[in-house]
Amino acid sequence: MGATSYLKRDLVAVLYSDHHGWLLGWLRKKLGCSQRAADMAHDTFVRVLTSSSDLQGVREPRAFLTTIAGRLIIDDARRKKVEQAYLETWMALYGDCASAPSSEELVAVVELLTEVAGWLEDLPAKPRQAFIMSRLDGLSHAEIGERLGVSVSMVKKYVAQALLHCLALNETD
Repeated sequence: MGATSYLKRDLVAVLYSDHHGWLLGWLRKKLGCSQRAADMAHDTFVRVLTSSSDLQGVREPRAFLTTIAGRLIIDDARRKKVEQAYLETWMALYGDCASAPSSEELVAVVELLTEVAGWLEDLPAKPRQAFIMSRLDGLSHAEIGERLGVSVSMVKKYVAQALLHCLALNETD
């Protein structure tokens, strides 16, 4: 372990000892659940430890920690939203039958859907909406055009733009 690694570890240890209790209380109020707050506090410090941030430059440690924790809360909510949508779609299509996905399959699908959702966030609103309406909602190009107030050819361009965007990001991963 290099000198910088020791320094970072020591800075994180000080940050943890000085602010963990406060962060845990803040998260308890925000989340309304002690167990989720403890998990999120843990994840926050793991993110601090694994980040490339210069901890010596942190002037407001509580603001720094709440920013990281807030982003983790958003990520968690996004993941849960995707998981819930997947489960609702599964139940609507297949009902409560023996071919339900295993836990491993569910995790893999949710991770993939979360990744694609993240890719789509980079797009302007109309291409993102057109893609979702086309691929997830199963709407025709004419129906999408009507809802978005654009022509069918524009819908096709939007969907193509979103597909190309996702393909490009998939290749970089």
